[in-house]
Amino acid sequence: MTKYTAFIIEDHPLIIEAYKSAFNFLQEEGSFVSFDIITANNCDSAIEIIEDFSKKNKNIDIIFLDISLPPSKDKKILSGEDLGLKIKKLLPKSKIIISTSFNDNYRIYSIFKNINPEGFLIKNDITPKELVTAIKEVIKEPPYYSKTVSKLLRNQLSNNFSLDDIDRKILHELSIGTKIKDLPKIVHLSISGIEKRRLHLKQVFNINGESDRELILIAKEKGFI
Repeated sequence: MTKYTAFIIEDHPLIIEAYKSAFNFLQEEGSFVSFDIITANNCDSAIEIIEDFSKKNKNIDIIFLDISLPPSKDKKILSGEDLGLKIKKLLPKSKIIISTSFNDNYRIYSIFKNINPEGFLIKNDITPKELVTAIKEVIKEPPYYSKTVSKLLRNQLSNNFSLDDIDRKILHELSIGTKIKDLPKIVHLSISGIEKRRLHLKQVFNINGESDRELILIAKEKGFI
């Protein structure tokens, strides 16, 4: 029997139980696999577990990662996407299944560019059967994408844009009222570098004008904040 370590990072108890049920189903159907399941419902506890495994040179085989997590207390981790980047750095052998309720082209494409997960599920697509299939495929022969993700990817292949962690940090700071003049000490870029990023963000979201209000509103709508 093959034993895997599974880590569920999700802040909704019902969804956590759905993932656990899928793992338990695989254990009981005669697949000769078992899962040691760990859970975390916020960024702070998740990063603590990730860093602990990394320090001990232990691997987590499969990780369900929710994108819509509240920021960590120190604001260094703003969402599940930042956690994904941390996982890629500290636990590069881990296989990540992204799970999100966002189904916007911009958001999904950005996550792919930054994390390139082994699995990607839109929560509205998820059924018990699909969860089991996703786990099987990611363990044996990744990647696995739910139908909405596959459709959006096909529609998005001709576009060439992405938002990195600095872009998302700038958006977050603007959304909480941080002034441009105060951003250099937070994101460690010059004012001119920040202005270039700000212009790029407006081009990505097709926004005209000097005000950041519309930029923030659209970024929130598309799940970047």
